[in-house]
Amino acid sequence: MAYNNPQNFLIAGNDEHGVNPPTPGKRTPVMPYINRQIYENEFNFAAKNAFLADCLRIGFNILDVKPNRQDASISSRVVIVNRANPSALVTFAYNAFGDGATFNSANGLEAFYSPLNVKATQSRNFSDVIYSSILLATNLNGRGVRPLDVGLLTSVNTIATLVECGFMTNFREAKLMLDPDNVNVIGRAACRGVCQYFNVQYIDIFDQTFPVLRVGSRGNFVRYLQFKLKILGYAVGNVDGVFGQNTASAVRAFQQANGLDADGIVGRRTWYKLNNLTPEATTLRRGSFGEEVRYLQQKLYSKLYPVGTIDGIFGSNTANAVKDFQSENGLVSDGIVGKNTWSAIQNEENSRPLPSEDL
Repeated sequence: MAYNNPQNFLIAGNDEHGVNPPTPGKRTPVMPYINRQIYENEFNFAAKNAFLADCLRIGFNILDVKPNRQDASISSRVVIVNRANPSALVTFAYNAFGDGATFNSANGLEAFYSPLNVKATQSRNFSDVIYSSILLATNLNGRGVRPLDVGLLTSVNTIATLVECGFMTNFREAKLMLDPDNVNVIGRAACRGVCQYFNVQYIDIFDQTFPVLRVGSRGNFVRYLQFKLKILGYAVGNVDGVFGQNTASAVRAFQQANGLDADGIVGRRTWYKLNNLTPEATTLRRGSFGEEVRYLQQKLYSKLYPVGTIDGIFGSNTANAVKDFQSENGLVSDGIVGKNTWSAIQNEENSRPLPSEDL
């Protein structure tokens, strides 16, 4: 089968709303145990980044419509999209039902397209493919693909879909907003859908061979590296596919933060840490640090165990959260994350319940 070259396509990603400052009303009810609301954009932004990173890995050109955490007007985003003229646009969002202050049983995944879009038929077909890909990859209830005449979907001059990846007012799906596995599964499934629509070969990240990169390297894997480092907060400069001194400095900082030789060369061990595909292969305890610990903290927090700052450092707050999780799930409460604790953590059912309610 002949596949199209991903370099022939520009894929745009957009995330709804913002957190700095938070968009009014776009948040969950107060989550028990961690005693805070989760802002919608916490999921939207992370899912968009997972999607764009996977698109870079495959070799697409990308456009991040809203790279900052602030909300942005529909009109300003329409201008950005139409000036760039991308091949397609995927917007990530999360739904809500009811008064927003209490949890209810509304749930599931749905996607939208605009019948008024200049490429309405293509947008409907594209929405079907993206929706089906995400639905297949998750255990979300499918609510279907629907028409919706809203500014961004209607006004951009390209194929466009908006995916609502769950309900903030559903207790289970509210917790999934912060689950790193859920975020990555949805982002990668959306990229797989883009590949299907444009007849581009999709290679699963677990099957991907990553090349050794160093100063002077160029190409889509350098862009992928730069984008991943940028997501994690490292200063890489421009995501331009050119491995220069800024990228080398960011790589060395990442390597040092993960207990690797800080040589600035991205080989097997650095890729392993950066992609963090099998964190359960590492036993963690007080004093551990790195991406596996960050992932552990994210998983525990999404299950409503307070861990303090999600910083990749296994300190007292993380240790207490691990012990509480172990105690509440029939494990030896020793604060050590080994095979049995990892297995329990990666089971979605092992999560704190909604007190005194059953929704």
